[in-house]
Amino acid sequence: MPHDPADRRTAADRRVVVTGPPRRTRPLSRYRPRTEIDEQTTLGHTYVRSLMRSQLRAALTVFAVLVLLVGPLPLVFTAMRDSAGVEWTVLGFCVYPPLVLLARWYVRRADRNEKDFVRLVEDR
Repeated sequence: MPHDPADRRTAADRRVVVTGPPRRTRPLSRYRPRTEIDEQTTLGHTYVRSLMRSQLRAALTVFAVLVLLVGPLPLVFTAMRDSAGVEWTVLGFCVYPPLVLLARWYVRRADRNEKDFVRLVEDR
């Protein structure tokens, strides 16, 4: 009994390649902040300025606290004329912990500003 040649197909013969337009898992929106920034449009400039303003606001806050913390020290030391040991103690030990905390706050705030900006630009 001869076998039908149609029954002797190989696995390669049974494969079918289906082509068509690519499907997107989520539709792309027309509004792309990254494109606005890359093309240097007015809206892109506004995004970058908002990041710069938030970073400047954090820096000015740190500067104001630093001025309020360290600025009055010469006046305090002048008022306490006979206490040279207190001056060195304050300058050597008491000023640095607030400075470290202030620097830590600033770095965390600057990182948060940049992450918020990236999240805005990446559309996440």
